[in-house]
Amino acid sequence: MQTTTVTSAGVPLYEAKPDAATAAVVLIQEAYGVNDHIADVARRLAAAGYHTVAPHLFHRDGVNTLPYDFETAKPHLDNLTSEGLLADVGASLDYLVAQGFLPPSVGILGFCMGGSVALLAASAPAFQDGRAFGAAVTFYGGGVSQPRFGMPALLDVAAGLASPWLGLFGDRDPGIPVDDVEQLRDVVTNAPVPTSIVRYPEAGHAFHCDARPSNYHEASATDAWSKTLDWFGRYLHPAR
Repeated sequence: MQTTTVTSAGVPLYEAKPDAATAAVVLIQEAYGVNDHIADVARRLAAAGYHTVAPHLFHRDGVNTLPYDFETAKPHLDNLTSEGLLADVGASLDYLVAQGFLPPSVGILGFCMGGSVALLAASAPAFQDGRAFGAAVTFYGGGVSQPRFGMPALLDVAAGLASPWLGLFGDRDPGIPVDDVEQLRDVVTNAPVPTSIVRYPEAGHAFHCDARPSNYHEASATDAWSKTLDWFGRYLHPAR
């Protein structure tokens, strides 16, 4: 495995490359930048055989990583826009295409705000018509019923999904009510691609983040990671 930082269209990308890969993943950060945890997830994906890049979404603010403190992150979250986020996702996809991966062999995976970005990108017209991601996975993406992070509410865009999408949520997440998750399930059921939502009754927000012991729920995280790899294995078409 090789790791490095590269740049695509002015966007810094953390890159983790396996020795051999037939598929790739764009990994979208939490609210705290491309920190050690996100880099670790990128390496886990590479260990599973996926050429992975994680764009630094706060690069316009000159920020790469932040502490786990929402008040510190909030000004940078407030600066995000749909246009900027989709441009950064596009730069990441373009980089992987330049490495020889066709869009159907590229997945997108996001955590927290990054999970919202993953759903947005999987439903955005800019990533359809031959550029659609092969699959998308959202871990506890917020802003389901109300706009957040410079994006529309997920309920307003989810019917336009163009990539098979998996959503993973914790029932004890105070920021994402179960009723919102179930409304999202109803909407994505009408999407023209395969979709699935899995709820974890014992998990709260950021249940996959083992860098935050108070949030981490090992059993839920282990199952959700297994389902993520299965989703990518099922829908990402090896193509270079």
